[in-house]
Amino acid sequence: MITIVAGTNRKNSVSSEIAILYKELLTQYQVESTIIDLAELPVDFIATALYENAGKNEAFNPYREQIKRSSKFVFIIPEYNGSFPGVLKAFIDGLDYPSSFRNKKCALVGLSSGVQGGGLALSHMTDIFNYLGMHVLALKPKLARIEQNFNGQIVTDKLYNQLLDEQVKLFIEF
Repeated sequence: MITIVAGTNRKNSVSSEIAILYKELLTQYQVESTIIDLAELPVDFIATALYENAGKNEAFNPYREQIKRSSKFVFIIPEYNGSFPGVLKAFIDGLDYPSSFRNKKCALVGLSSGVQGGGLALSHMTDIFNYLGMHVLALKPKLARIEQNFNGQIVTDKLYNQLLDEQVKLFIEF
């Protein structure tokens, strides 16, 4: 089972829509997946599920368990202020360390309104996941100017579609 993480807590985000699209791509290859949308996290998890409170937030614990059970992940990461959203880092901080990601595998997809497609955000996440012992697939599509290249259901840019499809195929074999 592959877990797809929509990496922002912004409601009705493009990241959430791309996560759904990615799930559909995996389904085309008969691969089961599930989505964790950070917009659905308990609003108080930063104060009630991290550090000395690990395991104490009953609403956050199912996320911890899903991450533990998964061996492969796809992170849809929007660029916020030259990096990734803080809620994504807080989410990772709420998981079991270091076992949540050690020796597991992930793929990253970057999104941005600007021209870089979240390249810095992907670089920062790659560093964190390498530190945590997770293996990161080298192909990381960077979907720049996402509002111009995604209509809410389909990616309209031919190259972006090719990159996503290629990543899915590589990730299945990874």
